[in-house]
Amino acid sequence: MAIYQYRCAAHGAFDRSHPIGSAAPEQPCPTCRSAAPRVFTAVSLTGAARSRTALLDRTEQTRERPAVMSAPPPRRGRGGVTTNPKHRHLPRP
Repeated sequence: MAIYQYRCAAHGAFDRSHPIGSAAPEQPCPTCRSAAPRVFTAVSLTGAARSRTALLDRTEQTRERPAVMSAPPPRRGRGGVTTNPKHRHLPRP
């Protein structure tokens, strides 16, 4: 299944899912039922979750505009000393 985009002149774009190669050149608008022509874009083969898509978008944005910190993050706990028993024999800072 592929997701195809259609655009109504009055209500904007909407998507329809069809088997590859079987999308009609027009679909009725879900709001006004008028004929909406197909917009030729890259076919979306997966319907990714919005949270995953948002994460990918944020990751892509940091490539060109990384987040800048004004100060290091505050230290938590006892001045950075761990209380994990596995770390008991490690040298202290």
